[in-house]
Amino acid sequence: MNVHFIAIGGSVMHQLAIALKRKGYTVTGSDDEIFEPARTNLLQEGLLPAEFGWQPASIHANLDAVILGMHAKADNPELQRARELALPIYSFPEYIYQESRDKTRVVVGGSHGKTTTTAMIMTVLRHSGRDFDYLVGARLDGFDQSVNITRAPLIVCEGDEYPASALEKRPKFHFLFPHIAVITGIAWDHINVFPTFDNYLEQFRIFLDKIEPEGVLIYNETDVVLRKLVDEHPAAIRKIGYGIPAHRIENGITVVTLEGQTGALKVFGDHNLLNMHAAYLVAKELGMDAAGFLAGMAGFTGAAKRLELVGKSPAVNIYRDFAHAPSKVKATIQAVKMQFPERKLIAVLELHTYSSLNEQFLTEYAGALDPADIAVVFYSRHALELKRLPPLPEEKVIAGFGKAGLVVIQEKEELLKWLMEQSYKNANLLLMSSGNYDGLDIVSLAKWVTQ
Repeated sequence: MNVHFIAIGGSVMHQLAIALKRKGYTVTGSDDEIFEPARTNLLQEGLLPAEFGWQPASIHANLDAVILGMHAKADNPELQRARELALPIYSFPEYIYQESRDKTRVVVGGSHGKTTTTAMIMTVLRHSGRDFDYLVGARLDGFDQSVNITRAPLIVCEGDEYPASALEKRPKFHFLFPHIAVITGIAWDHINVFPTFDNYLEQFRIFLDKIEPEGVLIYNETDVVLRKLVDEHPAAIRKIGYGIPAHRIENGITVVTLEGQTGALKVFGDHNLLNMHAAYLVAKELGMDAAGFLAGMAGFTGAAKRLELVGKSPAVNIYRDFAHAPSKVKATIQAVKMQFPERKLIAVLELHTYSSLNEQFLTEYAGALDPADIAVVFYSRHALELKRLPPLPEEKVIAGFGKAGLVVIQEKEELLKWLMEQSYKNANLLLMSSGNYDGLDIVSLAKWVTQ
C-alpha cells in the first residue's frame, strides 16, 4: 500500500502514519508546521517531511489512499490535486475502518470516560496476552503509540463525536461500525459544533444505527438521558446496561467485587467504577472471566491526565485531570472528595474550550465546584482571543458556577502566586484543564508544593 497524509503532524495522524509504516506500507506526508512530540516521532521513523508546506507534486496516481487530517482546509492544494486524480480520500476514522473491515471492532463512545474505558480494555487484553489493534486518545503506560494497526483480528477504538475532517463534518464514531459498542453517558458539549442538546443527542442515536447486525451495546444505565435513548431505539441488537459495581474503600484504596471475584484498584471514583464495569462487560464479550479481568486491572494506573497523580507527600496529593466539560468536572471533584473525605480539597479549573469560554454555556456548570472546599476558575485573555470570543466578565463566571467564595483569576502569574500562598496540610490539590493554564509549569509546582 502507498499512503499519503495531508496534515501528517496531527497528534493521532502522525501516530497512524508511524503504525502503517511499521506494518510495511510506503508512507509520505506533508504539513505546514509540525510541533513536538510529533516532529521528533516522525523524524525517528524517517517520516518527517523534508520541507514544510503543501506539495501538490507529492500527490500522484500511484497512491492507494490519501488521508486528510483535521488541520487541512477544504481548499488545500494537495487535496484539490487528489480530487483531480480521483484518488480515494479518507478522513482518519474512515481509514481506520478500511484497515479493520475484517476485524472484530470494539468502539467506546460517550461524552465522558471514553478514553479511560478504552485504556482499561486495552490494559486487560494485553495482560491476558490477546493480539489486538487500538486507537485511544491519550498516552498510556506500556503502549508506545496511541494508534496501532497490524494484522490482529481485533481492534479497540475510542469513538469521538467530534467531526471527522474539514470535508466530512459527521462525527468520527459514525464511521467505525462496531460489533461491540459502549456508550458511557451523554452530556452536552462542543456547542460550536452541536448548537443544541437535541442536535448533540441525535449523534448518539445515529451511532446506535451504526452497530453491526447482531452486535451488542453496553451502556451506562445510571444516565437517565442515555437510558431513555436506548429504550426507545428499535435496533435489533443486544443491550446490556451497567452501573456502579459493589465496592468498598479501605485506607484510600478502592476494592471492587465482580461476579464473586474481588480485586483492589489503583484508580478511584464512581466515574471510574462505571468505566471499569463497562470495560469488564466488553472483556466478558471477548471471552474473559472476572478473575482474569481483575488481575489485569490491578496494574491499571489510568490514562495520562485522567486523575493523574503528579505529586505526593504525607500532607498532600496533587492530581491533574483532563476534566473541562461540566459532567467531567462534577465527576472528578466528587471522586476526589469521596475518596479522601477528611482532606481539604483545593480545586482549580481552567476554562479553555470554546464551550466553557462561552457566556451562554456557563450555567451548565452550576454546582460543579460545590464539593471543593476552595475553588478557583482560571481563564486567559489569550484563549479568548484565539477562539475569537468576547471578553468574559468575572461576575458572569461567578454567577454561572454559583459557588460561594469562588476565586476567578485571568493571569498565569497571579494564579501561581495564589497557589503558592495556600496551605496544603492534609489537603488534595486538583488541577482540571484540557489546556495548560497558559503555560504554567505543573511539574515544578508539584515539586514545590510537596517539598
